[in-house]
Amino acid sequence: MIILEHRFLRCSVVLLLFLSLLSCARDQTKSPNIVLIMADDMGYSDLGCFGSEIRTPNIDRLAETGLRFTQFYNAARCCPTRASLLTGLYPHQAGMGDMVNSQGRTGAYQGFLNKNCLTLAEVLRTAGYRTAMSGKWHVGEKKPHWPVNRGFEKYFGLISGAANYFDISKGKNDTAVRRMAIDDQEYTPPKEGFYMTTAITDNAVDFLDDFGLGEDPFFLYVAYTAPHWPLHALPNDIEQYLGQYTTGWEELRRSRYERMVDLGIIDPSWKLSPLDPEAVPWDSVEDKDLMDRKMAVYAAQIYRLDAGVGKIMARIRDLSLEENTLVLFLADNGACHEGGSLGFDNRNNGVPVGGVDSYMSYGRSWSNAGNTPFRMHKHWTHEGGIATPLIAYWPPMIKNPGSLSDEIGHIVDVMATLVDISGADYPTHYQGQPIQPMEGKSLLPVLQGHQREPHEFLFWEHEGSEAVRHGKWKLVSASGGSWELYDMETDRTELNDLADQHPEIKSRLVEAWEEWADKVGVLRR
Repeated sequence: MIILEHRFLRCSVVLLLFLSLLSCARDQTKSPNIVLIMADDMGYSDLGCFGSEIRTPNIDRLAETGLRFTQFYNAARCCPTRASLLTGLYPHQAGMGDMVNSQGRTGAYQGFLNKNCLTLAEVLRTAGYRTAMSGKWHVGEKKPHWPVNRGFEKYFGLISGAANYFDISKGKNDTAVRRMAIDDQEYTPPKEGFYMTTAITDNAVDFLDDFGLGEDPFFLYVAYTAPHWPLHALPNDIEQYLGQYTTGWEELRRSRYERMVDLGIIDPSWKLSPLDPEAVPWDSVEDKDLMDRKMAVYAAQIYRLDAGVGKIMARIRDLSLEENTLVLFLADNGACHEGGSLGFDNRNNGVPVGGVDSYMSYGRSWSNAGNTPFRMHKHWTHEGGIATPLIAYWPPMIKNPGSLSDEIGHIVDVMATLVDISGADYPTHYQGQPIQPMEGKSLLPVLQGHQREPHEFLFWEHEGSEAVRHGKWKLVSASGGSWELYDMETDRTELNDLADQHPEIKSRLVEAWEEWADKVGVLRR
């Protein structure tokens, strides 16, 4: 009897080993799964692995065995960035040169994705991918411009932009429409026990469970609303950070700058930009406890986002998918200045900061710290508005795990990268409509430790803020301002304007920007 039991156990072990090897062989022939994670209004220096004091152990773990891009760009604001990320085009080409609420405008500024672009989900489905999204859409408020109309089989999340994290019916303007949806049906979350970041995470994990054991590869897009205002966080998360910001934003900028130099994120020759001229010197702030609490809530929002990333990665590991899954993490724009120097405050008296009945932002002084070491903020095309931390994680493919890349890239590159690794054919026509060609270049060679053909030019325009990057040169102007020229190799913090010293370079870049603006339909202001 004992002998038979031992034989049974040996056979069972051999069978399990065979099934495991079979599974691994099948995974290696299967196109890679793709998980794309985006944070909302998060500053360049707000992650631990990019110099922050905020604890982000799960995202840091991706960086430790992945690749961090230090010169990667978004499109300065949520709607344009999301449109560009999803389509591989400049925002104007996709119909999202500005925001979703475009008040009857058409063409490049119509406020929803047009029919002459394709989303990542639409392209990947042609290659046999299952597709799902959890989180913020914000590239089409009304049907038929929802995720399920643009290639996603499954969807959970916020169709609109900002919303109360605990109760979407409460907001800065309670008459505003804030839509959530499950697939193609509007959804109203419960007023008790709901927290937006947790809900986005949990639904992303559910989608992994639905797709993870199937034969087909999958694409999962997770678009968090955190840490976009309003300042809403779980009480225990807030408690961890209270009192940590009583030294103020000037000291925070200095300490982050030092860590970023130590990490190699920035070149020590790039000087820390001066305090934003519209920020308030910390010594003159009357209610320092309030401002400490605001930043503590903001930090707690990022902490909970990071916990969500940890939960997603844990499920990927549980499903034995880690070796065949590319994970990308980035932000949609720089930290947000909205609400003035100290932020807006729409509470009634006595309402604690961070709870369901508060509706606040942390303001320009703190966002200046979030964008360390750069100038400006969300909306602008200076580095503080468009620089994003990008982390790529794919264990068997990353050539130099834990390293940094100074490759100059843009969110239009995401489409080209995913088409490259999935084997999808990017079409010239789709459902009877001509499709614009991709603007990006694949990042796959960079992941593998090789050089890729660089972009000759990269371009930006958002509400009159304009920029062009050409090699080491960047030409930029704030809305209504004159063109400024910077050498990004020696002065990425944009402190030494060289426009008068190099008029020929300025002229060439202005001409290139004008040609691009005409091509994509930029409205002159």
